[in-house]
Amino acid sequence: MVYLFRAVTDRAYLILEDGRTFTGRPWGHRGVKTGEVVFNTSMTGYQEILTDPSYAEQIVTMTVPHVGNYGVTALDEESQRPHVNGFVVREVSRVVSNHRAEGDLDSYLTGHGVPGISGIDTRALTRHIRTAGAMRGIIGNDGTPPEELKRLLAGYGGLTGLDLAGRVSCDAPYDVESDGPPSYHVVALDFGIKRNIARLLASRGPARVTVVPGTTSAADVLALEPDGVMLSNGPGDPEPVAEYAAETIRGLLGKVPVMGICMGMQVLGLALGGTTYKLKFGHRGGNQPVMDLRSRKVEVTAQNHGFAVDADSLSTTEVEVTHRNLNDGTLAGFACRKVPAFAVQYHPEASPGPHDAQHLFDDFYKMIGEFRRH
Repeated sequence: MVYLFRAVTDRAYLILEDGRTFTGRPWGHRGVKTGEVVFNTSMTGYQEILTDPSYAEQIVTMTVPHVGNYGVTALDEESQRPHVNGFVVREVSRVVSNHRAEGDLDSYLTGHGVPGISGIDTRALTRHIRTAGAMRGIIGNDGTPPEELKRLLAGYGGLTGLDLAGRVSCDAPYDVESDGPPSYHVVALDFGIKRNIARLLASRGPARVTVVPGTTSAADVLALEPDGVMLSNGPGDPEPVAEYAAETIRGLLGKVPVMGICMGMQVLGLALGGTTYKLKFGHRGGNQPVMDLRSRKVEVTAQNHGFAVDADSLSTTEVEVTHRNLNDGTLAGFACRKVPAFAVQYHPEASPGPHDAQHLFDDFYKMIGEFRRH
């Protein structure tokens, strides 16, 4: 299957807040978007990355040099649409070769209003971000001159302090059914949930999963009579989310087993009295090593987050540190000592990424079973 790209002679620009400018070729939607410029080290899974709500307000750079080879398909979408504000690649494949492909990546971005830039040195950009840190940026591929892009970027405040989870959460509850008769009922607080999290929750129970808005109160969650509660992944700064979610979480702890993923771990940490901080350039990719400190087993995990929980801010009498990121030693998981609750700072559903950590869903249902017996 071959899709031909439209010929272009105009230029595209990616400009960072420190003035570093990259000039390349336009692709995707023609327009201008601001966002936080980050990089992802996954070798595959670009469509899952594009549609991951955790990337809201971000311009994503792929470190793999060749993107678009296998096209796009609705089967790989993790939400209803892409959430990135821009997509940066070294080279876009002009040939789509996959029996599952329903279209090409260029047309997909065009249809969803996502501007792209290709033909830049993504290795140099990634090294710059690793040194200087993730920063505000602007992508323009519609002919807007660099001087005007710099002016627009100067007026952009960045994502710190924004409740991005509130923007991507569902508007109303909905159910995800298991393939067979459900043994459990799980309520998932949606801070930006990925479809495969809900699918795996449903299939590995098996369970009926009710996804509810992240602003849902503890009373309303408990009124649904769940066997367990999932705190989902989500984008951006966890502190604005904790302004409403922390009270809900405190109202659930001890009454129902709780599992948190990424944003879910961060807001759980804040609800327990901990603090969070912004990482220099974040963890984004499907090759992040994490050690389970209890078994000393190392798992290769998929991650996507720019904030982390400060392990020293959590009370050791209330929380056991269970996992550490081996790249930088940051907290990657903890478990509550007095109530059935645990959380991890990575994506066990692996979309995209390795499947090493999918057993955590089984651990969650084991916790639920033990809670039922008591």
